[in-house]
Amino acid sequence: MNSIRLASVAAGALMIAATGAQARDQVQIADSSTVLPYAKIVAENFPDFPTPVVDSGDSSAGLKEFCKGVGENTIDIANASRRIKAKEVEACKSNDLSEIQEIRIGYDGIVFASDINGPDFAFEPIDLYKALAAKVVVDDKLVDNPNKTWKDVNPAFPAWNISAYIPGEKHGTREVFEEKVLEAGCEAAGDLEARIASGMDKKAAGEDCMAVRKDGAAVDIDGDYTETLARIDANKQGIGVFGLSFYENNAGKLKVATMSGVTPTVESIAKGEYPVSRPLQFYVKKAHLGVIPGLKEYVEFFTSDQMIGPDSPLANYGLVLAPDAERDAVRKDFESGKTL
Repeated sequence: MNSIRLASVAAGALMIAATGAQARDQVQIADSSTVLPYAKIVAENFPDFPTPVVDSGDSSAGLKEFCKGVGENTIDIANASRRIKAKEVEACKSNDLSEIQEIRIGYDGIVFASDINGPDFAFEPIDLYKALAAKVVVDDKLVDNPNKTWKDVNPAFPAWNISAYIPGEKHGTREVFEEKVLEAGCEAAGDLEARIASGMDKKAAGEDCMAVRKDGAAVDIDGDYTETLARIDANKQGIGVFGLSFYENNAGKLKVATMSGVTPTVESIAKGEYPVSRPLQFYVKKAHLGVIPGLKEYVEFFTSDQMIGPDSPLANYGLVLAPDAERDAVRKDFESGKTL
């Protein structure tokens, strides 16, 4: 098996060389809307090589592009606000891309914010579930969500019509939102148990908990956070879902909600106090290292403390830093060639 694996890696490198990868002198990156500002900062400061090409998009689309195989005509890196899924790894392998390196750069929080002049919101996951789930349990029956206003959800909230701008289904942020907010809220409400009692298996019940209403109260945003911000600017009673760093860089326009009594900050996420957070990472094709000029150096530059350490540009922009030992481990794993 080892000889077969080594032969596969060698074949991948030869394939790149044969297609004339040296003719491409720029690293090519597919981005996620959350990781995009960090990748741009690194790309713009990357020395000694042409500036990498960073294309905006979402995690799912970027990983789909990444998994098309190896060679000059394929990208080198996919940034993601969620970890790559097993089925995506298999899709990569089906296209002869079997050597993938995962590079964690830090952490981010998912925050809920409204117009700067609006009221304060103190959310629990159960509130977002009752507001945005397609179905909820009422009088022991699973019914289409009847809640029309935030006051219907929680009497402490204003009588605003429910209007939430959430990441589209292909965004990595959407998956975290579904699992850590909707499913958690469903369980807190007792509705997960009610679904199981009705005959659903646990997996189906969890998926049903995460289904979002389609009556206009929840609006999928397929673009980046600037589109969500524009929606709130147009609708002062809207609630938007953002990455922490985007919110912090637009704090003059937005008022952030607490979640489970915790205000989202770099400090509360780093300490593990804020409940809706996730790691950020990117994926590299090992077969492209040493073939695409500047790729290895770009990864080394990105993971250096100059970029992701204390007082670095990414930390100043809002990246929640990984602990020192974790950053060291990321660098060592990359240098050793560790793959998924």
